[in-house]
Amino acid sequence: MRHAISVLLQNEVGALTRMTGMFSSRSYNIETLNVAPTYDPRVSRVTLVISGSDAAIAQLNAQLAKLVDVVNIHDMTLGEHFERELAIVKIKLGTGGLARVLPLAKQFGAEILDDAQVSCTMQLTGNVNDIDAFVAAAAGIGEISAVARSGSVAVSKGEVTLTSFDRQHLLVS
Repeated sequence: MRHAISVLLQNEVGALTRMTGMFSSRSYNIETLNVAPTYDPRVSRVTLVISGSDAAIAQLNAQLAKLVDVVNIHDMTLGEHFERELAIVKIKLGTGGLARVLPLAKQFGAEILDDAQVSCTMQLTGNVNDIDAFVAAAAGIGEISAVARSGSVAVSKGEVTLTSFDRQHLLVS
């Protein structure tokens, strides 16, 4: 099963390496990894996507929680959550390609960043399946020359946050 895990990690040299090293030492491949600052400059938010059985991921999460640099952890897929990704797609266009790009962008809600006749660059924010479908559809219009994807970011639905999660699960001393 696919799991989207959010981690609050101390913003210190080597912290990310120690965290990702734990996954590789247990032979798990991180499918996507996104690291960004939070409102607190001492802490970064890491969102990673990893696949494995629920039991195996639960054990990985328990090991992750033991790392000294980990302030908090929450497996978003255990509850309702919002998960999105940003993609920027550049395609080479043939004759009449731009006329075919406009309906595609409208269908998916993509923004056209550059609409030259020979090349078009679009950006789309959505769930992973929508991004995959958009890239596949764009490939049917022209030759894909670049795809840049942010990787997933996620937050829990409702009142649960990573900081409220730590009070419930006592991951922070």
